This record gives sequence, C-alpha cells and structure tokens, in this order.
Amino acid sequence: MQNNTIFFCSICNVSSGSCNEDCSFCTQSVKHKADIQRYKYKDISQIVNEAKKARSHGATGFCLVTSGKGLDDKKVAFISEATKAVKKEIEEFNVIACNGTASLEQLKALKKAGVDSYNHNLETAEDYYHTICTTHTWQERFDTCKAVKEAGLNLVSGGIFGLGESVEQRTSFINSLKQLNPKTVPLNFYHPNPALPLKAEPLDIDEALELIKWVRAELPNVKLMVAGGREITFKERQSEIFEAGANAIVIGDYLTTSGEAPTKDKDMIESLGLKLAKTHHG
Repeated sequence: MQNNTIFFCSICNVSSGSCNEDCSFCTQSVKHKADIQRYKYKDISQIVNEAKKARSHGATGFCLVTSGKGLDDKKVAFISEATKAVKKEIEEFNVIACNGTASLEQLKALKKAGVDSYNHNLETAEDYYHTICTTHTWQERFDTCKAVKEAGLNLVSGGIFGLGESVEQRTSFINSLKQLNPKTVPLNFYHPNPALPLKAEPLDIDEALELIKWVRAELPNVKLMVAGGREITFKERQSEIFEAGANAIVIGDYLTTSGEAPTKDKDMIESLGLKLAKTHHG
C-alpha cells in the first residue's frame, strides 16, 4: 500500500429495487423478487441528512445510487438537484453518481451540477458477462466508463469477485480496468441471497486477500476500495485487507444489505495505527 491513509466512502440508495435488467448477482432486479425495500426517490432533505451523517463518521466520498439500467432526463435532473443540495451543506465532499449507463451529454450535465466522480463497474470479464446478464452488454458498460473520462469526471470502476469466474477471466477483467485507468477501483465480493439465481458461496478469506494484492500490484496508483461483501467475506479478518493493499472502504450500509457500524470501522483503523483521510485528496 502506498501510504497509511484510509478513505471512507458512504452509499446513498436514492431509488431502490426498480430495475428491469436481469443481472444474476443483484437484488435490485425486479425479476428476482428479492425481499428488499423498494421506493422511487428519496426526499432531497433525507439525502442531505445522510450525507451529513456520513461526513460526521469520516466519509470523504458520498455515492448517489439509482436502480435501473441507466440515466434519463428525470434522473439527471434529480441527481443534479441532490448534488447541489449536498454541496451547499458540506464542503470538501466528493459526490459520486452511480446511475448506470450514460451518454457523454448526460455525464457533462452531472459534472456541471457539481458531481465529482461517476461510478460504473465493469463487474467482470467481457467474455463472462453474458453468463450473468443478458439484458445489456459488457461493451455498453465499458463505453460508459470511457465517456466518464471524456466528460472530465473522475472514473470509479471495479467489479465483483466470486461470481464463478475463472482465473483467466479475472486476468481479463483486471486488464480491462488497466485500460480504463480509473481513479478508484471498488472491489465487491459476492453476497449470496436466496432470491438470486446465482448460487455461489463467499470466497475463502485467503483467496479474497490474494485478489486484493493482485489488483493492487496491477493498479498501484488507484484508490483501492473494498466495498460490498466485506463483512461476510473477511469476517474477523477484515483488518487484513489494508495490508493486502486496500486503502478505502465503504462504511455503513450497502444498497440492500447491512454493513458494519461506522464507529466500529473507525476503531479498526485507529487500532491498526492507520490515518483516516480528512478529504478525498488525502
């Protein structure tokens, strides 16, 4: 790891469970009928309150996530309004939009509204993607990521390990990330749910740690974030992710699953003698 500073990021599930895509790993899809909270849009005031709470726990990044395949005019307007409201209340806060496939024009509109970064994960290798999703292509995801950079936004792009992919496919996925050269790479670890068609057990802890080391070796300069599945994958050995090369984590709850109490993560960072980043620059 490059230094001893750790970044906290928080997720805000702005609209939940109304996606018509069939990604076999995702509880947001209406096709899988998972037992999750479903709602159209949160109130802007609630989003701002969540942002303030996240900042008070040490988060320097705040990700506004919507369910559904991609952006449309309504979502662009809503995310723009939410971003402006958050930025009005909190200084030095990295607002990240995560709203699916997007055009260059839509991404430029978000940047104009004050969005700093855009998160769009490749999820897995190009030649494996069709086995986990049939309603859109991997190429669409890759093209969105390229458009993010063209729009002048910071690119956040990573994926999920433990979907049944091979070592060769993991290599391909990492090579695609290297082509994109994102600022931040979120690594998710598959979190099984009985409603999901994808049946896979959480990865072995040692294997998961080796994957973090591998990505860090291949992408030495990125902010490497361990995101979804951290608690169920690493269990009592969560602190080892930093030694493996991670320098960022998602705190609090995820999109449809619960996370650690942020205070517990803060205590873990302090007990390891690591520093908590004060801003998204360090």
